Amino acid sequence: MWASPSAHEYGNLSVTVQNTIRKNTKDRVRGSVNIRLSLAKRKDAPAIAHMARTLVEYGLPWSWNERRIAFCLANPECVVITAQDRRRLAGFAIMEFLDDRAHLSLLAVQPGYQRMGVGRAMLEWLYSSARTAGTFLVHLEVRAGNAQARAFYRHLGFHEAGARRGYYDGREDAVRMACDLGVNAASPAL
Repeated sequence: MWASPSAHEYGNLSVTVQNTIRKNTKDRVRGSVNIRLSLAKRKDAPAIAHMARTLVEYGLPWSWNERRIAFCLANPECVVITAQDRRRLAGFAIMEFLDDRAHLSLLAVQPGYQRMGVGRAMLEWLYSSARTAGTFLVHLEVRAGNAQARAFYRHLGFHEAGARRGYYDGREDAVRMACDLGVNAASPAL
């Protein structure tokens, strides 16, 4: 059975990314940002739940609420990480480790921080966690209509492995994606 490493075992990882400024886009973060990845804490649950609601579950019933996030934080078989820009939550990810594979439950990045390497950095941390745990197969589901997310995951080593009809509350289909970290040993590094 896999157990989540402690913050001491992981430490924190700082990633500095330079933003490309786009004119007339008020959601973009301007200038240089310092993103710090770390294991999430209980106090992060409300912000993660809000972000899940607005960026992942929009148009669906809310299932990733604060209580469910807190459950993942307390579950030794889950890793919940955050990407912080000072005190602002820029992104988060939740991965559950099962007997023979890992399941990426959620990954989200605030619009102003997208296309800056934040999602990639979080996914690389989770890849490293999986490899350390001896887990080399990672699965996820993504909305069938979310072409941007599907392209992001393909770019980071995932392939489409099937479809799940009505997966999202019977309203929307999902595409199941998988990444074999043993095959993709040279997955994109930071």
